[in-house]
Parts: sequence; structure tokens; C-alpha cells
Amino acid sequence: MARTQAADYDRRRDEIVSKAARLYAEHGFLGASVSDLAAACDVSKSAIYHYYVSKEDILFDVMRAHIAALEDAAAEAIATSSNPEAQLRALAHGFMSIYGADADRHTVLLNDLDHLPAAKRDEIVRIQRGLIGTMEGILTALEPGLKDRPGAPRAAAMLFYGMINWTHTWFNQNGVVTTCMLADMAADMTLGGLAAVAGRAA
Repeated sequence: MARTQAADYDRRRDEIVSKAARLYAEHGFLGASVSDLAAACDVSKSAIYHYYVSKEDILFDVMRAHIAALEDAAAEAIATSSNPEAQLRALAHGFMSIYGADADRHTVLLNDLDHLPAAKRDEIVRIQRGLIGTMEGILTALEPGLKDRPGAPRAAAMLFYGMINWTHTWFNQNGVVTTCMLADMAADMTLGGLAAVAGRAA
């Protein structure tokens, strides 16, 4: 007979993933052992393996929850309006809100992706590429001239994400600049520079 799953099974897994995100963000995936994670969760090492087969599976769940939240925010931004400027602003605000609320998972996603097994890494990368494609679509809708310059839509999308993806390394949530202000600044800088970028294609 199959073993009955405990009523709090999902909650316990979520707790493990949350603690793992903090440990991996602070020490790196390779720098935090399963024993460290067990101590942080106040359980035995064998208890961790009751919920997860491998350390890499835990890492994948840390990243999967975060990238899924970003994917949802991008979809919501597109659904918000048919106006590409409104979409850009909505996406910037959505992403910055997620980055501010869960800097640990974002740090892990940026730093430890290469430690996933190939199939799991490919799943995360597929979603990341989709997010890049979404931004390319927004930017070319804003400035169709980008399409006339080979590589420009992808480069512009990556530059936008480059502005916001690393804010967790320096942003002070208790400072005078808020995540909303940062989102607007990123959108304004992008909007102000697009015409110049597209103009060089002429």
C-alpha cells in the first residue's frame, strides 16, 4: 500500500525551499550543504531527503517558483493594455515588486543556474527566453525601427533587463528610492533611448 502523504507535506516542502533560498543566496549553492539546510529548518538531514530526493531538486524548486512569478507578471503586463508603453511600465513594476519581495530567490536564479541538471536548467532557460521575447515584442511595438537593425531588438531587451535584474545587489529598500520609483526610472530611460537606438538603423 502506498504511503499516505502528510497533510502538511506541501507546507513543509515550502519551508525547506524558503530556507534553502536564504542559504543559497548567502553562501551559494555549493557553499551550503544539506546538513546546513537541515539545521536551518531544525530537522534531521534524513527529514530533508524525505521531502526531496536531491539537493539539486531543492535548487530547482527555488528557481521554478521565482521564474513562474516573473512569467505571470509578464503575462499580466501584456494583458493590462494594448498600449506598449503601458505594458512596459506594468512589466517593470511587476518585476521590481517581485525582486523586492524575494531577493533571495532572485539571487539564486542569477548565480546558481549552472548547478541544475541539464533538463531542469533547460526548463528555466526556456522561460527566461520567453521573457526576453516578450520584452522584444514590447520594444519593437514601441519603436518599429528596431527591426531594421539586426540584433537590436534582442540587445535592447537585454539592456532593459540588465537595468533591473541586478538592483538587488545595491538597492536599499529602506532608502528614499522605492521599487516603484526604480521601475518608472527603468521605463523612462528605456523609452527615452529607444528612438536614438532605432535612428542609428537608418
